[in-house]
Amino acid sequence: MQVNIKTTKEIELMRESGKLLAEVFHMLDGFVQEGISTLEINNHVDNFIRNTLNARPASVGQYGYQFALNSSVNEVICHGVPHDSYKLKSRDIINLDITLEKNGFIADSSKMYVMSEASPLAKRLVKTTYEAMWAGIKKVKPGATLGDIGAAIQTVAQSNGYSVVKEFCGHGIGREMHEDPQVLHFGEAGTGLALQAGMTFTIEPMINQGKAKTKTKKDGWTVITADKKLSAQWEHTILVTQTGYDVLTLRQEEANLI
Repeated sequence: MQVNIKTTKEIELMRESGKLLAEVFHMLDGFVQEGISTLEINNHVDNFIRNTLNARPASVGQYGYQFALNSSVNEVICHGVPHDSYKLKSRDIINLDITLEKNGFIADSSKMYVMSEASPLAKRLVKTTYEAMWAGIKKVKPGATLGDIGAAIQTVAQSNGYSVVKEFCGHGIGREMHEDPQVLHFGEAGTGLALQAGMTFTIEPMINQGKAKTKTKKDGWTVITADKKLSAQWEHTILVTQTGYDVLTLRQEEANLI
């Protein structure tokens, strides 16, 4: 494992990428609505990143992927491919997962959007997944371990009757979208790699309403719950500071959570 400890200059560049990505979600808050297709959302994000923010949608061309985001609706856990044929319905929940590169450094974040007639059970899953992510984030500080993060997330999810997806995890990030270390969303406190100031990685739990088992669709990208029950995900890019953590992709509405 080769974990890249970021320099002061690199951290400032990552901070800029993170702030720009937060602007993308602020824009989407007024754009995502029922009746819009997931491909329309993708195209709007691609245009906004390139032409308004003068940055690059980092997922385009990554591993052969051709879109600026993943759009994961309802039972889709992650890597949902945008389509012009799928228009958001009133009971849907959707995760939009976006990466942005500016000045050679990448930020990665995702947010759940809940349509107007989503069920109370769907809303509860989305809320609990958000709480699980923050439980993991708040464990971050020098000397803490990756196991502390995973254990905190797992505790919140399982205490609410949900399961944690184990096949996909958070990851180091910087000049590359995926760097060391892998950040599991389950585990045992006090185990695993000890955190150091200057590490940057994502925390992005995928929490299922039913069982944790996954299935990949024939397109080779879209991952769904095997039991077709709902899944939710939230994600932020995190910096380990000298005293704790900084959320590099923090959005305006989250300022009071720090």
